[in-house]
This record gives sequence, C-alpha cells and structure tokens, in this order.
Amino acid sequence: PPPRLLGRRFNFFIQQKCGFRKAPRKVEPRRSDTGTSGEAYKRSALIPPVEETVFYPSPYPIRTLVKPLFFTVGFTGCAFGSAAIWQYESLKSRVQSYFDGIKADWLDSIRPQKEGDIRKEINKWWNNLSDGQRTVTGIIAANVFVFCLWRVPSLQRTMIRYFTSNPASKVLCSPMLLSTFSHFSLFHMAANMYVLWSFSSSIVNILGQEQFMAVYLSAGVISNFVSYVCKVATGRYGPSLGASGAIMTVLAAVCTKIPEGRLAIIFLPMFTFTAGNALKAIIAMDTAGMILGWKFFDHAAHLGGALFGIWYITYGHELIWKNREPLVKIWHEMRTNSPK
Repeated sequence: PPPRLLGRRFNFFIQQKCGFRKAPRKVEPRRSDTGTSGEAYKRSALIPPVEETVFYPSPYPIRTLVKPLFFTVGFTGCAFGSAAIWQYESLKSRVQSYFDGIKADWLDSIRPQKEGDIRKEINKWWNNLSDGQRTVTGIIAANVFVFCLWRVPSLQRTMIRYFTSNPASKVLCSPMLLSTFSHFSLFHMAANMYVLWSFSSSIVNILGQEQFMAVYLSAGVISNFVSYVCKVATGRYGPSLGASGAIMTVLAAVCTKIPEGRLAIIFLPMFTFTAGNALKAIIAMDTAGMILGWKFFDHAAHLGGALFGIWYITYGHELIWKNREPLVKIWHEMRTNSPK
C-alpha cells in the first residue's frame, strides 16, 4: 500500500486510542449504607430512607465534636438567659394583664353573646387547659408542621440535611436543635407528643413555663450531643431525629421529683408502677441498647436526655436558675437606661 495510506491508518488508530482513554476514578464520599466499620447500616422504621444520603466521616473523628460541643454550651447558656429575661418581662406585665382581663370579663358580661360562636368555643377550650398544656401546644404544633414538611418530595434532601442529626453530615450544629422537632413516622410523633402532653402539667408546675422551655430546648441539643459522642466512639454513623431525647429529660425530671407517682403504659393502663421504678427500667434499657448497638432507637440520646433531667432536678436548678439574678439586673439596667 502507498505510504500515505499507512499514515492515515496509523493516525486513525492513534485518534481512536486517545478517544477511549480511561477516565480518572472519581473519589466519592462514603454513603449512608455503610459505616466506618464497614458494617451495613440497618435503617430504623422511624427515620427516613437514607439511600441517597451522603455521609462525610472525618479522618479525625474527635475533631468532629469540637463545633457541636461549643454549640451545645453556647445554646444552653442562651436558652437559660433568654428564659430568665422572659420571666422578668412576664412579671412586669402580669399586673397589667390582670386588669386587662378584668376589663375583658366586664365587657363580655354586658356584650350580647352569640350562639354557636366558634371563636368562643375555642377560647373556652383554651382557658380550660392547664399552664403546662398551653405551653406544649406550641411545641406540638411545630412538630406537626415539620412532619408535614417530610411529606413534600422536593424537600427530602433539605429535611435530611437539616432535620436529622448525624456527626458524619456536613451540617453538624443546627440539626442538633431542628431534629428535636422532626418526626418521619406518624406513630413516632404521636407517641412522643402524647407523653409530652401527659407530663406537661407536672413539669410546668415544677419548673414554671420559662424554665421549662429552657430545659426542653437545651435537653434536645444535649441529648443529640451525647448521641454524637456515642456514634463517633463506636463508628456507627447514621441519622437520628425526634423529640425523644428532650421528652426523656421531662420524664426523668418528673420521676426524680415525684418518685412515688404512679405511671402506666399507654396501651396497658391496668398495669401501674412507681415513677422511680419506671425511670430505673428506662435507664437500664437504654444503657443496654447503647452498649449492644440496638438500632431501632437512638439509645444514647435517650440516656443523655434522662441523665440531664436527673442532674437538673438534683443540682442544675440550684446552680443555674437560682443564680440568674445578675443577668436579670443587667437587663433591668439596660431597659431603664435605654431611651424611650
């Protein structure tokens, strides 16, 4: 064959070889179906599907806990500081609210009443609630709202990123709080909200509305931090969500304060037991679950919430809430000296 034809064939061969070069291997972050230990991640029925979720476990796991630790301490301080200021402002306005209430009752007595007024029925229902039930109504409404957001397909990635807590996620701090109001399972949410509603009157009578809110929000963050520590220590990464950690704090606080109170299981009301024994059984079960690696519940978060509730009722109230006076004085001086 002529030399020119050989050259064309040779060039064509080179071009084809270059066109089929092997692409460089793309390094992808570790996905959620395996943990750092290489064991398959078994998803609980209470959490959303995580097949599409990407985990980013750090090569230095201990460093992962630094930001969550500072967030936990900072948020807890802000929560109790805000609660102290809220209580101060509430006390100031209580007298005015009392007289406003007398005026409103007097106007209702001389104003012609409407039959079948829906607003009147709602107000009557609201006024018949205890202070604790009124307080947790807003918490329950927030949980229902977030539960509805889980049903929107276009929000799934956003919900998994910000409303599930996981130390192997890119977003570490805000989910520690947001996941406290997040439920994927209707049964999970209904059970948690029922327990919160049942203990609401007792815990608010013990702590007061403002202190309860500070304890509840702080408990959600603290229980998630304990969960982070356990997951990093064991290498069992996976998403967690739900109000169980914060509710365990409420339950433990009431059981510690009133150990002789009688409790019953939701579906078995005929079997009753003391609150103290119930708390011991719950702590024992969650300790076993954390050690043995049970995956249906986040037992580390439950245990962290329960221990925080016991500590706060025993020591924390004296150390934190009763020493809020300096902060209240600073706030009072700021309000007094601020221009009107």
